[in-house]
Amino acid sequence: MDRPTDDVQAFEAHATDADLDDLRARLAAARLPEAETVDRAVPGARRWDQGVPLADLADVVDYWRTGYDWRSFEARLDQIGQFRTTIDGLGIHFLHRRSARADATPLVLTHGWPGSIAEFVDVVDELADPQDADAPAFHVVVPSLPGFGYSDKPASTGWGVEKIAAAWVELMGRLGYRTFAAHGGDWGGNVTAVLGGTFPAHVLGIHTTFALAPPGVTTDGLTAVERRRTEETRDFWLHHRAYAKQQATRPQTIGYSLVDSPVGLLAWILDKFAEWSDTEDSPFETISRDRILDDVTLYWLTRTGASAARIYHESPGSLAPELRVDVPSAITMYPRDIESRTPRAWAQERYRRIVRWEEPEAGGHFPSLEVPEYFVKDLQAGLAAVLAAGGRGS
Repeated sequence: MDRPTDDVQAFEAHATDADLDDLRARLAAARLPEAETVDRAVPGARRWDQGVPLADLADVVDYWRTGYDWRSFEARLDQIGQFRTTIDGLGIHFLHRRSARADATPLVLTHGWPGSIAEFVDVVDELADPQDADAPAFHVVVPSLPGFGYSDKPASTGWGVEKIAAAWVELMGRLGYRTFAAHGGDWGGNVTAVLGGTFPAHVLGIHTTFALAPPGVTTDGLTAVERRRTEETRDFWLHHRAYAKQQATRPQTIGYSLVDSPVGLLAWILDKFAEWSDTEDSPFETISRDRILDDVTLYWLTRTGASAARIYHESPGSLAPELRVDVPSAITMYPRDIESRTPRAWAQERYRRIVRWEEPEAGGHFPSLEVPEYFVKDLQAGLAAVLAAGGRGS
């Protein structure tokens, strides 16, 4: 491992009391609409047919104003270790936890939208210093995507997934990691695919929960279950991606609401946690209110509702059609994820060396928050297989 460079600075998160007081005042003065016109008596997914139910939102708003503790999340970030560096003129924020193990492998974890570094704070410790001595250990790096969290907001276009992946290679090099493994889901899955496909000299292998097939694949040869899943994915693209269309075409317009109204921001994000999680009714069946509010409050305090939305404008096609990933790949398809339940035959058209393929029984789009214990074990096992296939044992 090379020595880290000097152009990385320690960083501490600390919102002003004035900003937190302003947040609580805005929550207290919120103007809410009337209740949704669907059956609200019976719990179930249909309660959310028109979006976040009024009663649910009002309850979370009240807790956010009177019970939620942002300072504990700040302390957790500082405990892990926060840093910033400037790459291509843009300040990049990241968490960095070095393992105590001499055999640890560098690993970059990339979040998506509407997630953030909050997705990984509960799994960093076990990945860096696993309780099981036989499990692989990692030097864990968790960057904030450009325009998210404490990373800078791009002032011009160009920060799509290709440029982000190149920035991650530079970041890892500055930390002394010439080669590394990568994991991601959602936009982080796309960045991870670009890392594996474009920078094989640096990337030992990848683990992803978001494996987009290249264009031109057919349903020939798929099982009945796989065909049903592809139809569900097609239905999602046709009927459930209004948020993505808005953010891809008019991120500035929705950005005014997301930066000015904490309730608007909460509803916009909470709607996705509800729809994309493996639950029957509320996302809080599996994810704590505090962790979701950590995520939402990070967006609020950093005023990144608009800048984060622009990633959809920067990478409207998600991945280049010709991109192929030849490094060893481990792929996990969670059953209640949204658009990424790709059949293995399709995934293999892009990910040429799949060394481990998993389809667990539970979990949705946010597995590190929904099923954190399984997520860690699966990531460890997947990357162990990746490293072994690449000639590097765990």
